[in-house]
Amino acid sequence: MTNRQRTTKSAGSTTGTAAADTTYDGFTDEERGAMKERAKELKASSRRGSRTAKADGDNEVRARIAEMPEADRVIAERVHVIVRTSAPDLAPKLWYGMPAYARDGKVVCFFQSAQKFRSRYATLGFSDLAKLDDGTMWPSAYALTELNGDDEARIGELIKRAAG
Repeated sequence: MTNRQRTTKSAGSTTGTAAADTTYDGFTDEERGAMKERAKELKASSRRGSRTAKADGDNEVRARIAEMPEADRVIAERVHVIVRTSAPDLAPKLWYGMPAYARDGKVVCFFQSAQKFRSRYATLGFSDLAKLDDGTMWPSAYALTELNGDDEARIGELIKRAAG
C-alpha cells in the first residue's frame, strides 16, 4: 500500500504543555477503491448459493486477472494455475478486488498486482490461516517481479504447505 501523508497537530494539556498527536489525512484513492470492491464482493456472496460460489469465483478471478496490465497479468495467470494445481481444495474468489484462494470461505493466500496500489512489484501473500509457521518468524508475503521454473516450484510448495 502507498504511504499516507501525516500531519501533526498540537493540543494543549491541562498542564499547559503542548503534546504532539500524529494523525492520517485519510485513505488513499486506491485504499478507498479496494474497500468499495470488498463491499461489492460481500454483497454478491450473500446473494448466491454455495454451489455456484466456486465456479463463479474462478470466473471472477480469471476476469480480474485478464484486466491487469501485462506484467501483472502474466504472473497472476501463472500463480492462479499453480494454486489450482497445488491446492485444488482452495476456492478462488475476489478479495479487495484481487485474486484470492480460500478454505471454507476464509482467505488462505492472495495475489496483489503492482498496479493496484502503485507498488514496485506484485505480491503473493498469505493470511494467518496459512500453515507456514516456521519458528518465531517467517515471511507472510513474497515480492514477485517475474517467474521462472524454480520460482514456480517454490510457490507450489508454499501453497501446498499453506493449504495444509
